[in-house]
Amino acid sequence: MTAGFVAFASLMARDDGQIELARACLQVAEDAYPGLDVEGYVGEIERFAKRLRARFASEAVAEDRIIALNEFLFDDLGFGGNVDNFYDPRNSYLNEVIDRRTGIPITLAVLYMEIGRRIGLPFEGVSFPGHFLVRLPLRGGALVLDPFSGGVPLAEPELRERLKRVIPRVVGASDPGGWKDAARGVPVADLPLDQFLEPASNRQILARLLRNLKGIYRKKDQPERLLEVLNRMIVVAPESAAELRDRGLVYMRLECWRPALKDLADYLQREPEAPDQDDVRSKMVDLTLRCARLN
Repeated sequence: MTAGFVAFASLMARDDGQIELARACLQVAEDAYPGLDVEGYVGEIERFAKRLRARFASEAVAEDRIIALNEFLFDDLGFGGNVDNFYDPRNSYLNEVIDRRTGIPITLAVLYMEIGRRIGLPFEGVSFPGHFLVRLPLRGGALVLDPFSGGVPLAEPELRERLKRVIPRVVGASDPGGWKDAARGVPVADLPLDQFLEPASNRQILARLLRNLKGIYRKKDQPERLLEVLNRMIVVAPESAAELRDRGLVYMRLECWRPALKDLADYLQREPEAPDQDDVRSKMVDLTLRCARLN
């Protein structure tokens, strides 16, 4: 266990509101970039905020601060969404986002929020379906922004249009061919939008970031990298039985028989009625035999 991983686990042991989001994202990147200067990148975010604060008066309202933030981050510094190579794993590492000035919705949102909070904008992350967003609570509501698209504000019609792209289409209901919520058969136009705009906790944001990396490294068939991501995920969400199972399967790929057996056994202890229990038990029999041969 590296010193960086120990520091990450210590950070995750804090109450959610005390987790330093940018620092945690940079600590995740230490797996792919051993020796990463975490403090240096945190300092870079601080320097961004210091430069930005000089651009508006101390009494500037939230709207003016957002305009200044968008101009500074996206026009002056040149940050933008990586639409050409969206699934490049570098887009999920905050150090690479800062260096290359490009990223995916969640990493750009983290940078946007971290700079914004330092200039008096109490941003919150939003795990919107399919595309991470940012919201700013205002009197009587909230302003929803998309850092991946230059910090553009999103009104209700645009948000509902985005929902249509990710909510499954249900045919044969009262509105054949219309967009519905698959679970309830409710048209998107009638769905309560607020349920999709709830603020995400720091742990939820980190879990979503890690799920992105998990999907990338699984698709690339890089089990060593996948194991690193799963180790982080289990620290962020220790209650997740599925991540424990998936780590056990990766251990099997890497021929680490004893850790694999332990993870799969712990998975079934937590989920004794799991739908894949027969397959997992079969793997455990094989692992038990392999472990016996090690003695």
